[in-house]
Amino acid sequence: MAKAFGIINTPASHIKVEGLQQHRPIGAFSFLGRYRAIDFPISNMSNSDFTRIQVYVQGRVRSLAEHLGSGRHYNINSKRGKLQLLFSEENALNDIYNTDIANFMEYIDSIRRMREDYVVIAPSYMIYTQDYRRLLDTHVESGADVTLLYHKVENAKDAFLNCDFLNLNRQKGVASIERNIGSAKDKNIFMDTYVMKKELFVELIMKAKKTSSMYTLRDIVNAECGELDVRGVAHKGYFATLTDLKSYYHANLDLLDYSLASTLFDPEWPIYTKTTDACPTQYFEGASVKNSYISNACQVEGTVENSVIGRSCVIGKGAVVKNCIVLAYSTIGEGVHLENQIVDKWAQIIHAKEIVSDPADPGYIQRDDTL
Repeated sequence: MAKAFGIINTPASHIKVEGLQQHRPIGAFSFLGRYRAIDFPISNMSNSDFTRIQVYVQGRVRSLAEHLGSGRHYNINSKRGKLQLLFSEENALNDIYNTDIANFMEYIDSIRRMREDYVVIAPSYMIYTQDYRRLLDTHVESGADVTLLYHKVENAKDAFLNCDFLNLNRQKGVASIERNIGSAKDKNIFMDTYVMKKELFVELIMKAKKTSSMYTLRDIVNAECGELDVRGVAHKGYFATLTDLKSYYHANLDLLDYSLASTLFDPEWPIYTKTTDACPTQYFEGASVKNSYISNACQVEGTVENSVIGRSCVIGKGAVVKNCIVLAYSTIGEGVHLENQIVDKWAQIIHAKEIVSDPADPGYIQRDDTL
């Protein structure tokens, strides 16, 4: 069987999640109160028997570095493998130069030294499960130069607007990679996941660098579609992107539906994460919780409906939290009515008694803020 190493790639510079991304990279985003977004691609690789994984990141890396640690909680054997956090040491003043190709160039020698013949590159801002062994076998059997993973959707007019899609021919060959601007509802959304030989990957990095300092991996693969055999493989199962506040909000709350969550979480395909030992959540007299995920170490005296509550949060007496995502260590004071909000860590909502937003445009309450 062919062997591959894994790369978790940084999102393109046009992917911006206002508010949340000011304090951490997208891979470090809290998801469902328990996980981080990056847990999904790393778990996919670990479950697919990848023992060497590189994580590329730009910007504020502290929270991600703390979460990843040595990688032992991802079931990566430290004697046989390694999880490497590689961050850019040269942040250009103009964001157009902060590309994944620039990141790869900084560590090109490390990539060349990898013993595996193939590489699988996956994003840190998409939530899905995938057996990369099957994808790698499909790639090798097809004889393609590059294989791209995609997900067919029927709501591309209103969703996935910051993503790319694949133009496919009848043989599922990729004619081009284009940006989704909402021109049609049916699209093959590109999942920013690539499979190719390591040598070709290095060649594409060098060619992209020589062609333009603005080029990304997506750009050079798109430019080479006419010369290389680039093919698409369809993904089945749950798929979500974290490309803005709205998509982050709905990706969390949609999974309150048990039948939908069952398509993502499979006991035979565990999603690993860093565990935190803490006491169970306390539910006081008068507390009411419906259709919500409540993390450990919380204190709940009020009402919580259709919400995701992070660790060590306080929901005060008489408070109502509805259709909200409340990140860890936040306090919702007595008598506060909160609806359709994303509350960042350590926020305290005490004086403001009602904060309600349109569900189509959820509100954001800043980290460590007091209202």
